[in-house]
Amino acid sequence: MKKAIILIAVLMAAAAVAAFFYYKNLMGIWPSVSPPPEDIAEIVEKNQTPFPLKLPEGFSISIFAKGLSGARVMATDGMGNIWVSQTGEGKITMLEIEDGTVKNKSEIFKNLKKPHGLAFDPQDSLVLYFAEEDKISKVRLYTEDKPHKIADLPSGGGHFTRTLGFGPDNRLYVSIGSSCNVCNEQDNRRAKIFSMNKDGGDFKEFARGLRNAVFFTWSYVDGKMWATEMGRDLLGDNIPPDEINIIQEGGWYGWPWFYGKNIEDHSWTTGIPIYAFEPISSHIDLQAHSAPLGLAFVPEEGWPKGYWYNLFVSYHGSWNRSVPTGYKVVRIKLDSKGNYLGTEDFITGWLTSSGVLGRPVDILVQPGGTMYISDDKAGVIYKVVYNGEI
Repeated sequence: MKKAIILIAVLMAAAAVAAFFYYKNLMGIWPSVSPPPEDIAEIVEKNQTPFPLKLPEGFSISIFAKGLSGARVMATDGMGNIWVSQTGEGKITMLEIEDGTVKNKSEIFKNLKKPHGLAFDPQDSLVLYFAEEDKISKVRLYTEDKPHKIADLPSGGGHFTRTLGFGPDNRLYVSIGSSCNVCNEQDNRRAKIFSMNKDGGDFKEFARGLRNAVFFTWSYVDGKMWATEMGRDLLGDNIPPDEINIIQEGGWYGWPWFYGKNIEDHSWTTGIPIYAFEPISSHIDLQAHSAPLGLAFVPEEGWPKGYWYNLFVSYHGSWNRSVPTGYKVVRIKLDSKGNYLGTEDFITGWLTSSGVLGRPVDILVQPGGTMYISDDKAGVIYKVVYNGEI
């Protein structure tokens, strides 16, 4: 009898702890994990009213491609076709484009291990580099060539996306997230960005202290690398901020001991290395748990002058927040020198009272007032066009 009472008391205590953890950290998780209440593709294609997605005057949105479950990174090859990584599906799909529309959709590479990053050689736009969780491969498209590995990457742990991009120096860069929410990494390759030659040689650290810089790009104004960065979880609804950072070679960005404007994480203060006392602070702080992913600078051609130098950023949306936030695309206002002027919503409406219609991921901005946005929840790619006056 006594053992039964003790067991009941232990179970009740465990239930209370679980309930408190859920109340404090997971109350807002359901929009991100539950199925969409409606099909956003059907809503957009039929232009249903009330139309859920809101854009500034002069812009329109349409469904460019659908049936792309888990669509994440997009990249355009030298033939004008768009390639899409479907991370959860383990495949990379080619969208054959003709007269601005998708003529064919072909699953080219299958049975991959969480493929994510895609990048084309800037000097040979038919050579594709793609990153799986554990490696980077290279392949010449539209030939009999097969993908061959050029670099091994660490796998396992919490963050498995590996993003690729060629810098102005023609080196290939890869972002590798941390293996945990917050910890002292044992693998020296985690929570960093590395660069390498096109053949995978001279693989070396570029920047560190980046918990999960899932996407990065380069400013066409000064050639500097900008990256979105997801802050850690389980500190509450409003801290730490998610970030946009300007990445410097050799830079230390604070994780796991600092966040935002060099605020010390007092829940994690053991074993601080000497270099951690001088981290580079965030360039822009964002609402905590927005989950910023794709980012793209706005070119001048075909875009309104007020948008020049600006940055579009997709907010994938929160899970670790009692009141959901994100699920939108924002416009980061910058001047010609990259100074931050403010943030405003650009596309909203995916988050509704009955659930989430979609989660924006990557952004491709092109001259001529056109942009593409992938959505891994709805499995679509949107096309946004500027139709207003320049």
